[in-house]
Amino acid sequence: MSCTAEKKQTLTITNPLAVERAEVLSIPYTDFKQIYNRSEAFRLIDEKNKEYTYQLEKGEGDSTQNVLVWVELPANGTITLQVQPGKPKPMEARTFARYVPERFDDFAWENDKIAFRMYGKALEGRPDNAEGADIWAKRTDKLVVNEWYKKGDYHKDHGEGMDFYDVGMTLGAGDIAPYADGKIIFSKHYREYDVLENGPLRSMFRLKYEPWEVNGKKVSVTKTISLDAGAQLNRVTAVYTVEGADADRLPVVAGIVLRKGEGGQAMKLTDAKVAAYWEPAHGADGTLGIAVLGESPIDSITENNGHLLAHFTATSGKPVIYYNGGAWDKAGKITNAKQWEEYLRNEQEKQEHPLAISIK
Repeated sequence: MSCTAEKKQTLTITNPLAVERAEVLSIPYTDFKQIYNRSEAFRLIDEKNKEYTYQLEKGEGDSTQNVLVWVELPANGTITLQVQPGKPKPMEARTFARYVPERFDDFAWENDKIAFRMYGKALEGRPDNAEGADIWAKRTDKLVVNEWYKKGDYHKDHGEGMDFYDVGMTLGAGDIAPYADGKIIFSKHYREYDVLENGPLRSMFRLKYEPWEVNGKKVSVTKTISLDAGAQLNRVTAVYTVEGADADRLPVVAGIVLRKGEGGQAMKLTDAKVAAYWEPAHGADGTLGIAVLGESPIDSITENNGHLLAHFTATSGKPVIYYNGGAWDKAGKITNAKQWEEYLRNEQEKQEHPLAISIK
């Protein structure tokens, strides 16, 4: 029997940027097991005995793939965490996603900042049919999707926010579609869904679409969308399957519908891989900022078909990855086009300079 004391390993997280960061950190579970390779529950504690909340993420796998941790770091700051056996403190969910059969097969999701929905099969053919991504303006950190659907009065602001975004037959707030002969080639609405994660720090789901014709090719798509606590943007992974010639080159666009009226500002931030829009004011409802940020290379950003379009080239079976989302001025955090651009540039910089993880 060995009398050697077990060495306590620590997890050190460093912010390499000169800006404050509050975000969900994803630690690969294979790395995390170097610190804690036991089956029982655990707590994450820093040097000041502060406990950090976490989520074990399976995602698209059958077992835990990542440990998601909510962290807040100052500019160029560092925190050190130890793992201790024990039941973690309760955490209120900050993200949520669900299928909404009571509203024509909607799929809705949200976090503590913003909410979204995509449209399902039952909406097709109706006078109120719409195509792209819808966004709901929020000014509460509460999760409101269930309550708003139950009351059915979410087109009025009762102090928490509202849905005043008009999607129509457009890509709305950053949906993606093939692009051929200068036109957006819309699919029908999603046919299948699968909730992969549902909080408390990240919700993730998959939407599947049936094949349709695109410029002589048979095309289908699966979209996997995730939203983290504290984020204004979703991460979207679109995988197209293409049958026919030139399957390695399918032009696609992630687009933002442009509005009539004064005060709107479209921003083509090619250096930051961002297509952004600060809408004209919607009367007393306020103003929304909408954006598409590329993780996959953006070929170009143009204004066509009443949209601001981020152009990508999809290859059959391989993902196109980008971010979409928005911000509402009445939420009080981002209140004008300049602040929206600054937020997006910071997000792009964070992607290029992720938090550093060291195990000692």
